[in-house]
Amino acid sequence: MTKPVISVIMAAYNGAALIRETLASLSAQTFGDFEVIVVDDRSTDDTLAVLAAWPDPRVRVIALAENGGPVRARNRAFAEARGRYIAALDQDDLCRPERFARQVAYLDVHPDCVLIGSATAVLEDVAVGPSAYPVHTTPALLRWLTMIENPLVWSSVMIRAAAARALDPFTRPDILYAEDFDLYHRIAAIGEIARLDDDLLVYRRHAGGASQRYETIMLASATRVLAEAYTPVFADKATDAAACVVHHLMHRQPAADRATLARLGQALVRLQEAHFMGHACDANDVRLIRWETARRWSAVSRASLREGTITLPDALAVRPPHLGLGHAGIDELVWARLIGRARGLRRRYTFAA
Repeated sequence: MTKPVISVIMAAYNGAALIRETLASLSAQTFGDFEVIVVDDRSTDDTLAVLAAWPDPRVRVIALAENGGPVRARNRAFAEARGRYIAALDQDDLCRPERFARQVAYLDVHPDCVLIGSATAVLEDVAVGPSAYPVHTTPALLRWLTMIENPLVWSSVMIRAAAARALDPFTRPDILYAEDFDLYHRIAAIGEIARLDDDLLVYRRHAGGASQRYETIMLASATRVLAEAYTPVFADKATDAAACVVHHLMHRQPAADRATLARLGQALVRLQEAHFMGHACDANDVRLIRWETARRWSAVSRASLREGTITLPDALAVRPPHLGLGHAGIDELVWARLIGRARGLRRRYTFAA
């Protein structure tokens, strides 16, 4: 039997309401040399019936006898994959028609690249809008962003199978709901990761999504991933630094006080210094890395000012020089502080009443 170029791997669980649209987006691909391996994780709805009735012969279904969770189901799909490239896809996301063609073309001409993602749109309710990820990326920027956040949507990712098989396991079941983030860290040790900046996927955000239902577990797992990555820089303080970055940059929470904002800034400075020492970056890469880090720093500063946990002098006093204000001018910080004061007055009035 001829092996396909792409193996699409998908874990399915109680996805009957949405999985038809996902499969239809695969059938509409302009690049058709692929197989789809769907592992049903003991669904209790009509998912299996929907899959059994699907007319595309490229779709192969494996029904598990027991529910083991999405990571184990995805690993089983990977174990069955025969393609040169592995395309990730969740049961509720939608591929643009050109996704596979564009990603295969990139991997074919970039042999050092082991993983390619893409920009994504976000579907929420009936509206499709842009994601919050950077508009423009480089491999160097992506490598840096993996140190402070998860920079790729899993369903947008295509992986070189040979590199994926060097990972043991493919995705780690003990890093639940951040197993993709963990994979990016582990596979980056094998080769380059990159992103096509064109929107080739529609990520569906809804209440039933895993990232919405299991946020606490996901953040704890992400902290563990970053703590492992930070150990060479922070030694026994790696977990504290990782927890700070996850809480403020990934969970987007304001700083509780000036000292906390200062610790975040100091951590970012140390991480960037270590990153530039360990990785070759040209002038454009350095500019992008500093700019995107500054954007995140300024977002935390503004959120803290709006919450009233810091003052404007606090924000200006503890900002690391090279982070500056990010894309926020001083007027935006002043406005954020005014909002914080108004909220504080409202809370005091409500309490007094």
